[in-house]
Amino acid sequence: MKDRRLPPLPALRAFEAAARHLSFTRAANELGMTQAAVSYQVRLLEEKLGVPLFLRRPRKVTLTDAGSRLAGRAGEAFDILAEAVSDIAERADETLVISCNTTFATTWLGNHIGDFQMKHPALAVRLIPYNFNRAFGEDDVDVAIVAGTTVEPGLTGHLLVSAAFTPMLHPGLAAAAGGIARPADLLKLPIIGSDDPWWRQWFAAAGIDNPDLGHNPVAEMGAQMLEAHRAIAGQGVAILTPFFYREAIARGDLIQPFELQHDNGEAWRLVYPARHRNQRKIRLFRDWLLPQMPAASSPPAPAFAATGGDRRGATP
Repeated sequence: MKDRRLPPLPALRAFEAAARHLSFTRAANELGMTQAAVSYQVRLLEEKLGVPLFLRRPRKVTLTDAGSRLAGRAGEAFDILAEAVSDIAERADETLVISCNTTFATTWLGNHIGDFQMKHPALAVRLIPYNFNRAFGEDDVDVAIVAGTTVEPGLTGHLLVSAAFTPMLHPGLAAAAGGIARPADLLKLPIIGSDDPWWRQWFAAAGIDNPDLGHNPVAEMGAQMLEAHRAIAGQGVAILTPFFYREAIARGDLIQPFELQHDNGEAWRLVYPARHRNQRKIRLFRDWLLPQMPAASSPPAPAFAATGGDRRGATP
């Protein structure tokens, strides 16, 4: 392994700039330092190397032979570093990585992201499943779309869609049961996700405090969207957020038998580190997404803590 013990980087940077300009003053202006600070850093480097790098004359400095040799190699090294940093920054700015909640991705974003890409063809998009344990820790995630109720410090959150929920089912299933006239009529049908707290919350809002849900088999689907697919297949009644199933209602695949939607404070939000709020790619995506959301007029929340879930704050 090569010996990479180097003098302090600030000293090398000061020397390289001074050598390029043959002026401590112009080097100081470039680096945002004082002339005295540049001179001090060069002195440190000379002491470290044990040789003079500049010949100092009134109103003029020139490089010694050692200074000339070091200046050429140092300039090359800083050019290579600058190119590498620029390349990484450009590549990072060319790709937007979105970590997205499963239901939002499959019912809305997947159907609309093409419009964003058409508007910004130079910006590649990578969509990955939301992972609560490493939202911004890995995978170079730029923004996340998550479901939850509160906000973590350091994140900016924009409200997108309230998770207000209501029972929905296939019209054929409702007809087979003789119609759904009252909330209690739903209890005659299979309840999908009967252990979901949303059910008891909705029934309580409808005036039924202790609905009999125990006879329904428990099946943890892991995402609201999967429960919607079961409802569309006529397998039971699902408790869903209507915003995501407007097309299914328009097609006649689902009906919403009651106007009552219960809002328990959960919502989907766009979140990203507050320090990155002015990044161009984040700004472009935010400015495209928010106007299309029901809650577009809501101000950003300063600290949103995602629970990680589609519902109950527990599922992706």
